[in-house]
Amino acid sequence: MPWQPRLSALPQLSYPDSVRYLYALGNELKPGAKFGLERMHALLAALGSPERGQRFIHVAGTNGKGSTCAMIAAALRTSGLRTALYTSPHLLSPTERVQIDGTPIPEAEFAAAFDEVHVVAERMVAEGSLDAHPSYFETVTAMALLIFSRRAEIVVFEVGLGGRLDATNVVQPELCVITPVHYDHESFLGNTLPSIAWEKAGILKPGVPLIEGRQDEAAAATIEERARALQCPITRVADAAVTEVVACATDSAFTLQGQRYTCPLPGRHQIDNAVAAVLACLHFGVALQTIATGIAQTVWPGRLEFVRRSPDFVLDGAHNPSGALALAAYIREFCYQRPVWLVYGTMRDKAIEEVTPQLFPLADRLILTAPDFPRALRPEALKEAVEHRDAITAPNVAEAIREAEKAPRDAIVFFTGSLYLVGEARGLLMPTASYNRA
Repeated sequence: MPWQPRLSALPQLSYPDSVRYLYALGNELKPGAKFGLERMHALLAALGSPERGQRFIHVAGTNGKGSTCAMIAAALRTSGLRTALYTSPHLLSPTERVQIDGTPIPEAEFAAAFDEVHVVAERMVAEGSLDAHPSYFETVTAMALLIFSRRAEIVVFEVGLGGRLDATNVVQPELCVITPVHYDHESFLGNTLPSIAWEKAGILKPGVPLIEGRQDEAAAATIEERARALQCPITRVADAAVTEVVACATDSAFTLQGQRYTCPLPGRHQIDNAVAAVLACLHFGVALQTIATGIAQTVWPGRLEFVRRSPDFVLDGAHNPSGALALAAYIREFCYQRPVWLVYGTMRDKAIEEVTPQLFPLADRLILTAPDFPRALRPEALKEAVEHRDAITAPNVAEAIREAEKAPRDAIVFFTGSLYLVGEARGLLMPTASYNRA
């Protein structure tokens, strides 16, 4: 049952009001944002240190960490453990970030947790023990830790940005996982792979084992140097004896340690993520068949997610160069005999010049649009910045969907470029869909 917050002298905000307040706080990407863990440590201490005594799997990386987290959580849940999952960003509702046994927490529970954290934060700001109210991500992270401390047996905890100074890096994990490291958020993490990998490796703790995803040589060298310095045992995805690999347009399968696995998340890149999930669960003694059953039941919306047929509508939040590379590889492998349409929208601060050359030449028709978000790039400005033989603009996602519905029945239409676009499209295309499989 949902827990009850500690009583406070202030009236509890409703769920919509708590969400509006969170959005008003801003995130770690805004100009002048302060990075560091001092605020989180002070806040959690005032909340009774809910992070202590919990079991954590801490997951960092550039791409694939959300999918890997979802598969780990599904397998641990199948093993009978009451499993919490913390991820970001969300597609439609902030409650998606905080899940128990595969289901986002209820809105009332989200609001109650916000109230508890917010009251303590306001008091600390007033007395001078906090320099400012925690950011959106810091606040939701503290909320999640409170909820998990009262409701979960084990927590799969995804890093938000980087690792070393990320708000999640206040926990003592039993296992760390670092998925492939690529270029992203260079203004915050550095503009070389070693510098980015060094930030990601900041989640490592002395003696805590590491599952290392398949890495670029420079990233691997940095991560493993840090792991050796901390005496962290390393298990590499690249060293796993994976055989009998079969990749299809909608899923994939492989054999590892004599067990056959089916990964329901499309894309050949998901095989490595699934292997990382298997290795993580083996660390906790989960039986091979149980892991296979859990991974086969994984749901991870908005990542090569088929939401409509004839024509096929597919949602994929390829918002950075490595994500675009994975989507491009998927299109080349599985869509080469089909008309490919692309509905694309992005944020002004994204690496458009690195992403669009990978995707746009693969599209027979290009529909440029903008999600309903302040940082979204206007489709007209995007059209001026790129060249394509058949590109049109749509003022909003709803209009882009209407244009996409004109695609021939044998076409495949990808909605991509931003998770904000993917979330908005999902809400319009699947208005009654739940987040989880149940």
